[in-house]
This record gives sequence, C-alpha cells and structure tokens, in this order.
Amino acid sequence: MESIKSFFPLLAVLAGYLIGSLSFAVIVSRVMGLNDPRTFGSKNPGATNVLRSGSKAAAILTLLLDAAKGWLPVVLVKWYGQAYGLGDGTLALVGLAAFLGHVFPVFFRFAGGKGVATALGVLLGFSGWLGLATALIWLLMAMVFRYSSLASITAALLAPVVYVLGDGGLWLMSKSVALCVAVMSLFLLYRHAENINRLFKGTESRLGKKADTRPMAHAHGHAKHGHRHPPHLDQKSHPKNNRP
Repeated sequence: MESIKSFFPLLAVLAGYLIGSLSFAVIVSRVMGLNDPRTFGSKNPGATNVLRSGSKAAAILTLLLDAAKGWLPVVLVKWYGQAYGLGDGTLALVGLAAFLGHVFPVFFRFAGGKGVATALGVLLGFSGWLGLATALIWLLMAMVFRYSSLASITAALLAPVVYVLGDGGLWLMSKSVALCVAVMSLFLLYRHAENINRLFKGTESRLGKKADTRPMAHAHGHAKHGHRHPPHLDQKSHPKNNRP
C-alpha cells in the first residue's frame, strides 16, 4: 500500500494538468454555434476573446468554467489530500499543473490561452481571500482603464505581493504555494508580452469592442468584390438618357 501511495502526488498533478487542458473557450463556442475564438480577434482561446464574438453568455460561461478547472483540482487536494499523503508541495504543483494545462493543453495541440481565469481559480483554491483580492485588483483596473490585458498584468504582478503580505492574517503562507503563485505570475507576464507592446503603442483593443468574426478569406474577398463593382447607376440618371 505504501508503494502505491507514493504515486498519489504524481497522479494528482497529472489529473490537474488534464483538467486544465480542457479549453472551454473552444468547447463553449462549439456548443453554442459560435466561431472558433482562435480564428478572430486576438486569436486567444479565452473569455475576453469569446466576448468579442458578441455573446456575453458564452464569455461568462467560459470565464466560470476556466476558473473552475483551476479551482477544483486544488480544493480536492486541500480537502482530501492529507489522507493520501498529499501536502502543501503537492497542492502547489497541482495548481500549477492546472494552470499550465490551460496554457499548453494536450487536447488542443498545446496551443492554449493566457491563463488569467484559470490562475484566478487556482488562487481561489489556495485561499478564497487571496482569490477575491486578486479579482478585485483586476476588476478595478478593468473598470478604470477598460483594458483586460492591463488589468491582468497588474493582477499578476500584485498577486505574489498580496500573498506574502497576507501571511499570518487571512492565511498562513506556504513557501510551495508562494513559489507557485510567483511562477504563474511570470508565465502570465510572458503570455501578455504582445499585449504589453500594443499598450505602449496605443493599439491595444479595449473591453467590449466586437471583433470581425468572419473568416479572413471571405472578408477579404468581400472587400475586393466591393472595389471591383461600384454601385450601379440607374439608367434614368445616366447622362446619355437625359439628352433632349
């Protein structure tokens, strides 16, 4: 039994990664008959890009499910892990695995989203207060500046700081969990590198801006068609027909 028990941490981490690999932006869009979020807007399979399709319901559902897949593996280890020898180290690794599953999903050729909602779910699993504080930072920045990317970057930068400052008050800090939060923050900054560049250039899209979800070839062909065929002139208004 002890030899089998030694595999439990590995199995828990693997399960966390597989759960994280479920790309709900793609799944929800398919179920609701929407275009694949990887084909328009930022091409990122996440809730913000799903919102650009014009479906708020799909975006909210994607957000909740992406957060849930980060939260669920963590709380399962937190609630039931001790009986199977799963400590703080496994807890942190499971959370990180769920996050990395979203970023590099095995079910979608390792091309995933930026991981903001899943990281928030992981933080909520570690501590409800930590997740709430990070979510409030994101919400405040999004409401003030109307940039989802800026809100995500700010929340990613401050999440490790909030976790360290809250030690001994709202939670007891674990070095393993602190390392996990720091690694997720670094990954989030890396995944937002293009957004950071666009923010500096002033070309970043604001929240609520609807993207053109038509296939690129169709949209391009439509534009060319309009250029080749100008509006038809009514024969009565043609100069030749107006001669006395």
